[in-house]
Amino acid sequence: MAIKVILVDDELGIRKLLRTIIERKEGFEIVGESDNLSDTVALFTKTKAEVIFMDIEIHGSSGLECAKIIADMEPKTKIIFATAHSEYMSAAFEVYAFDYLVKPFQLERVNQTLDRIRALTVSNSREPLDRIIKFERGLEKLLVKGKESMSFVNIHDIILIQRENSSTVIYTTKDSYTTSVSLSDIESKLDTEQFMRSHKSYLINISQIKKIEPYGRWTYIVTFHDIGKDALMTADKLEELKRRFL
Repeated sequence: MAIKVILVDDELGIRKLLRTIIERKEGFEIVGESDNLSDTVALFTKTKAEVIFMDIEIHGSSGLECAKIIADMEPKTKIIFATAHSEYMSAAFEVYAFDYLVKPFQLERVNQTLDRIRALTVSNSREPLDRIIKFERGLEKLLVKGKESMSFVNIHDIILIQRENSSTVIYTTKDSYTTSVSLSDIESKLDTEQFMRSHKSYLINISQIKKIEPYGRWTYIVTFHDIGKDALMTADKLEELKRRFL
């Protein structure tokens, strides 16, 4: 299945240039174009694109603000800032951009980014639920309430907690649970010796880590034992993790 791409730039000529480059690359499909924040979010919601090429400055808003909104909806969206403004690179780091391309583009540089995306892209799907979470102290359980049921989740079985589709999802070896409670609220109830906030959108069980590999320009991908899910980790969190094991 082709990797879906959205182009966001208020210059039609730049979108045409990127379209030409990307359409020559096997395995990618342009599913839409936009020049403003609201249309981009609507387009992303509709298409669930895996990749977004975005300018820093778009009509009526900032590409950085747009990236923050999309990252909260789906943290693994690969956002590549394509801009003439090199001075925003540090700000792009703060929203965990996958890459940062400075205009005028060099064909080889864009192709390198596309090759890396194609090698890394993994499709995942999950049915959303609507549940509420509560922590039971002393029981080492998270109590997840449904409309007509309750589930007691053993904290030591939790492998990964992430932001997904503007909700928070708890993954264990066998099940997943969705809640509107923030990652920060859940993080405050977990043992920091066992769980790490590896990225603004991920809480991970350190004991369940299988491998850590490079992902974006400033991020790494974490894989786990027992489940086919993964998480993102920032460079500074990787250094923190290394210090724990020294």
